[in-house]
This record gives sequence, structure tokens and C-alpha cells, in this order.
Amino acid sequence: KDPRQIAMLKGVIAGSCNLTIGLAIGGALPGVGRTAGAVAVGVFGYGVSLMLFVTALRNLGTARTGAIFAVGPFVGVVVAIVGFGEPLRWQLVPAGACIALGVWLQLTEHHSHEHRHERLVHAHRHVHDDGHHDHEHPAGMVVDGPHSHEHVHEAMVHTHEHRPDIHHRHRHR
Repeated sequence: KDPRQIAMLKGVIAGSCNLTIGLAIGGALPGVGRTAGAVAVGVFGYGVSLMLFVTALRNLGTARTGAIFAVGPFVGVVVAIVGFGEPLRWQLVPAGACIALGVWLQLTEHHSHEHRHERLVHAHRHVHDDGHHDHEHPAGMVVDGPHSHEHVHEAMVHTHEHRPDIHHRHRHR
């Protein structure tokens, strides 16, 4: 599924449910300014974050995504210290260094070997210059840039740098 659609649907459904519950228990609608502010916070603080998370799950795998997104609380700590004058406690320095080292190790990992891709039929957002998406399209479909539709990956054996993602689920010898 398309991460943008997942985030949009989840936001619309959750927002509608929360609005309905709030009104049902006696809440009132805020003014236009507060509503716009709440929508902006929701889109960027929740929607974009969820979209990036789903994309990372697909491209980096569960463990890497979890490790990288676990950095979020440390970003909050930096904002609190720099933006709001919270004190820098000594325990944060080694903890932050460990988190930074872990993320750096994950992002700089290089893994390449000959591997086989089995035939696969699925749908996801993709482009055609990545060495895996050289399929035909239904008549009339516009394919300029990233797009999503069901497609077939025929079996292939090749070598390139990769991470365990939606296209690279194979055994290592």
C-alpha cells in the first residue's frame, strides 16, 4: 500500500472519530485559527511522521526502522534544551552518543553479494530507474516519477548493494 494513503486514511478516520467523540461528550468546535493550527500539527507531527515510518519499514526493515525512529525522544530532548532552556544533564551525553553511534552504524552499513529474487507480484510506490522495476503498464497510465500499482517482478539473479527490504528477502550463505 502507498504510505501516503495509509497516513491520510488513518488521519481522516482517527480525526473524525475523535471529533465525533469530543462533540458527543459536550465539547465545542474551536475557532478557525485553532482548527488550522491543530490540522497543521496533525499533518506534520503525525501524518508525515507516519508516512515516513511506513516507507522506512518497507525500505529499511523493521529492526532498522525501529532503531532509527527511536531517536525521536532525543530530538525532543535537544529541542527542550536548545529551545526551552531545559538543563543538560550528564546522563544525556553518553545516551545521546550511543544513539548517534547506532544510527551512524546502521546508515553506513554496506551489504552486497549475488542474490536471487524469486518471482513476486505486489503493489507499492516505485520508480523505474532502480534495477527492479522494468515492467509494462496498463494503457493510459501516467508513469512520470514515483507511482503505485500492482506489478510483477520476474525471477532474477544479480549483484548490487542492498538492505533487507521488500525486494531483498533472501537467505545468506
